[in-house]
Amino acid sequence: MTAEQSRIDDLMKGAVDLHVHSGPSLHPRKLDHIAALREADQAGMAAVLLKDHYYPTMPLATLINQNMGLRTRAIGSIVLNNPLGGLNPSAVDYALKQGARVVWMATAHARNHMEHEAQKPGFKFPQNSKKTVAPVPLTLTDEKGAVRDEVKHILDLIAEADAVVSGGHHHARELLPFYEEAKARGVKRLFLNHPTYVNDCSLQDVAHLVGMGVRMEHSVCMFIPSTFQLFDQDHLRAVIEAAGVDNTFFGTDLGQTGNPNPVEGMRQMIAMLIGLGYGDADIRKMTTTVGAELVGLEA
Repeated sequence: MTAEQSRIDDLMKGAVDLHVHSGPSLHPRKLDHIAALREADQAGMAAVLLKDHYYPTMPLATLINQNMGLRTRAIGSIVLNNPLGGLNPSAVDYALKQGARVVWMATAHARNHMEHEAQKPGFKFPQNSKKTVAPVPLTLTDEKGAVRDEVKHILDLIAEADAVVSGGHHHARELLPFYEEAKARGVKRLFLNHPTYVNDCSLQDVAHLVGMGVRMEHSVCMFIPSTFQLFDQDHLRAVIEAAGVDNTFFGTDLGQTGNPNPVEGMRQMIAMLIGLGYGDADIRKMTTTVGAELVGLEA
């Protein structure tokens, strides 16, 4: 084992991955939720969040945590796409009261996401393995740019539960009023995934959102060799600098067929950060501490 491999092994101890797409799913998956947790446990990771675009995962997380005897904790979540009624306060209410920790606004069924798929050839996103009914496009704001009432209700529920919210795959022009509304309603745990991907945030937008208390999660799969690789190391350094190490963390966004497993993806990201010259303390913040604090993991 090389010195760098040993260093990566050490940095993986206690790491947190808040973006794992294991299966079963309508999207083709390389491994299931149980396999993902077992691999994370073998690496000594503290927690893995299970995310599916079309069903809530908190019952699965509960079963895993209560029956598998792993040190790694499974975290449940809900994504507000069409199968759950879209931006549906009732779905959020029930999910939070059954242990969901993270709520995403719409992803695949955000109008912004659907427009990207329709208008940008080569837009990289998994396709369903079976034909489904046509989705209804969803927006956080109305035609006047005001946050929708159902979104306000959802934010009230999240604030009451001290849960975590992400703006999903909505556009930057929707996200700014959305996060302002979230803060005004008492939501304290705010983050945004892959801001420079489908959300179309500029580096200035990233800095502005961070100033509002929104932490930035970047998808490992978009920086390492994978079917979703989009960005180079210069972009990686730029997005970290725009938010600052203390407001930046990495989720692998992995689990798809044909890609590295999530644990391997996190190892590759740590290696990339080492190559860019980041020290262990900063790497640990971006792969452990910031994510753990966001979801309220006990030390």
